[in-house]
Order: sequence, then C-alpha cells, then structure tokens
Amino acid sequence: MTVLFDGIASGMLLFLISVGLSVTLGLMNFVNLAHGAFAMVGGYVCVTLLNRFGVPFLASLPLAALLTAAVGVLLERTLYRRLYAATHLDQVLFSISLVFMSIAAAHYFFGAQQQPLTLPEFLRGQIKLPGLDMGVYRLFLIVVSLAIAVGLQRMVGGTRFGAQLRAAVDNPRAARGVGINVERIFTLTFALGSALAGLGGAMGVEMLGLDPSFPVKYIVYFLIVVAVGGSGSIAGSLLASLILGVVDVAGKYYVPQVGAFLIYAVMVVMLVVRPQGLFGRRATR
Repeated sequence: MTVLFDGIASGMLLFLISVGLSVTLGLMNFVNLAHGAFAMVGGYVCVTLLNRFGVPFLASLPLAALLTAAVGVLLERTLYRRLYAATHLDQVLFSISLVFMSIAAAHYFFGAQQQPLTLPEFLRGQIKLPGLDMGVYRLFLIVVSLAIAVGLQRMVGGTRFGAQLRAAVDNPRAARGVGINVERIFTLTFALGSALAGLGGAMGVEMLGLDPSFPVKYIVYFLIVVAVGGSGSIAGSLLASLILGVVDVAGKYYVPQVGAFLIYAVMVVMLVVRPQGLFGRRATR
C-alpha cells in the first residue's frame, strides 16, 4: 500500500508538470520540447525565494507559477508566436535550442550542484495507518494536483474561454471572423501551460531534485504522459500519469535492476493498442 501511495504521488507530480505540455501541444498544436525548462524556472524561483529571501514555502509556490507564466508570456510574444504556423520540425529544433540555452543559463547563475530545499515542519513526516505510511508532503501534492485537474477540466470543457480556445485552434480565420482575439487566447493559454510547469517544478524539487540538467532529464517522461494520455486531454494526462507513476515506483522498488525499463514497456504496449492515446481522438483517413 505504501508503494502504491508513493506511486500515486509520483504520478500526480508528473501530471502537474506535464499537463502544461498537454495544453500547449494538444490544444495549441505546438511541439514545445522546452516545457521542462519552464518547470526548471519554477523550481529555481521557489528555491531562491526560500533560501535567499526567506519567503514561506506555501507563498513561494504561487509566486513561482506567476513568474514562470511571465517568462512564458515574454517568450510567446517575442519568439513562439513566430513559429505557430511553422512545421513541427522547425518547432522541435527551436524548442530544443531553448532547452540548451536554459541549461547553460542555469549552470552560469546557480552552478551545477543540486539545489537544497527544506520543507516547512507541517509538511514533513508521515501519517502511519495499518499497512500504509503516507508522507505528509506527498499527500499535500496529491490534493493540490487533483484540485488543479478538476479546475482545468472544467475550464477547458465548460467555459467560454475553453470554447474560444478550441475554436482558435481548429480554425483561426473563422475565429477571428466572429470576434475572437486569437493572439490573446494563445498568449493566455501559453501562460497557463507555463504557470502549471512552474508550479510543478517548484513542488517537485523535494522529490525530483533540481540542477541544470532538469529539462533534459525529465522531458521524456512528460512526452510519455502526453502520448499515452492523448494529446490535449486533461483526463487522459491524469490517468496516464497515475499509471506511469505507479508502474515506475513499483518497478524500481520490486525489480530495481531493470531501472526505467517498465515505464517504457508500458508506453510501447499502450501506444500499440491505442496509437491515439487513452483519451485521444482516432485519426481519420
């Protein structure tokens, strides 16, 4: 039960970081491989606020999300929007270059070492139940991630903004014709995806660690979540994250000698059975 709980917590953290990529890739049709760099920005902002300025941990989380969203808006307006109509290859090459630039910048300003983070006292320790030891911080992570998943699903599927976003992606010209500000919608969506990445990066420092290699170390995991869950599907990303998190933790606990083999095996099997992902739409010929 403890392994299952830790797997769920790991999966929820994976969801929190990768759902922003699902939003930008699935809803905006932009292949942003620099998504991990935005998560790294959130992590460094959180650590800096905590260690240098003494900001409380709970206050540093929304600040990390907001500052990462601001970075996302700046890059979207100056760089990303120039490539919305480009090919996916151009988008991949562009975003990969941003990844290596972010790694170099993080190495220059913060060094190559892991960044320390001390959780507040009320988030440390464990809750012991019969057959189950629940880490307090992992329980906090699960609750926050579930709340965000519910909010995102309602926003995308049941609000005016969600309808405008889907219209702007499906047919930008028609959307402009009915008065939708497509550029503003894309900027807000990119800011949302960046904020979620920054929040996930800040909350993941304690579990994943933080160093300049973060964007390349975990980007494969984020892409697996989007591919298995179905591009643009919030529910699919959540379910895929939970499956992959549990399989990854259980595999490393019970058969550590195979490393991350199991998580890639699950991905291959799922994509063979459902190439469009768990909740993706089947492509038509």
